[in-house]
Amino acid sequence: MTYVVGHSPWHVDSGVLEFAAQLARADPQPVRIVSVVPGSWPTPVARGADREYEQWSTSQGETALREAREILDHDGGGLEVETVSVPARSVPQALLDQAEEQGASIVVVGSAQHGASGHITLGSKADRLLHSSPVPVAVVPRGYHPARGTRILRATCAFRGDDSSRNTLARTAEICRQTGSDLRVVTFGVRGKRMYPPEISGAEQMVLEGWMEQNRSAQVSALAALAEDQLPEHVESTTAIGRSWAEAMDEIPWHRQDVLVVGSSSTGTFSRIFLGSSAAKILRHCPVPAIVVP
Repeated sequence: MTYVVGHSPWHVDSGVLEFAAQLARADPQPVRIVSVVPGSWPTPVARGADREYEQWSTSQGETALREAREILDHDGGGLEVETVSVPARSVPQALLDQAEEQGASIVVVGSAQHGASGHITLGSKADRLLHSSPVPVAVVPRGYHPARGTRILRATCAFRGDDSSRNTLARTAEICRQTGSDLRVVTFGVRGKRMYPPEISGAEQMVLEGWMEQNRSAQVSALAALAEDQLPEHVESTTAIGRSWAEAMDEIPWHRQDVLVVGSSSTGTFSRIFLGSSAAKILRHCPVPAIVVP
């Protein structure tokens, strides 16, 4: 098993590498850093300009990989690191090919360069990857920078109370066992933004409270369904409600050694990742790395 890490030659964000190192310190696996560079066009005869472009592209990838090794060495070293420059016309497909070839446990990518620092923003490449990957994909917030030499200490499962989220909880518990981290189960809820007369707003509050209580019961039931040896020693179960998804996410504390685990939509393609609307909103406001599981 391997962590496949997408490292762009032109968008250098050390947070992607540092998160992969956090994972590898908690659950030792080789870290394979993949720099995808533009492939040459398939022409019968390679002209001078084509060869020069291919050489330039290759050199950019090799430079990025040297920088990646330096970052990981500075972060404490001691990890099994492999680097490869791959010429391809599609970055997501190249990463998927590497994941299949290496038997990857997780593919790690960064946020879009135009995104806000400290949050996850899905670019077109990451979005395509999330719609195509048969293995979990970790997306790292832009500018993520954990303390040097740390590892993952807690995994938070975004739980919505249906059968699909039971599978997400089981996958989160598996991540906790592999990394030796604690487990937190959270159901996120959003209140309506409209102003209602007291008799209507009171009814709305009762509906929301009933829904959250139903989800708390579902959490207890889902945790009880897991065998004792499947769960870590420390398990926390809670809910978080806000007037927006951002506020709901802020209702619980987050640390730089946390990771969020989000499940696919139940309407997605079988054995592929597909984000539902709620999962996408949670991901957008997540301040820590998120692992999206099929």
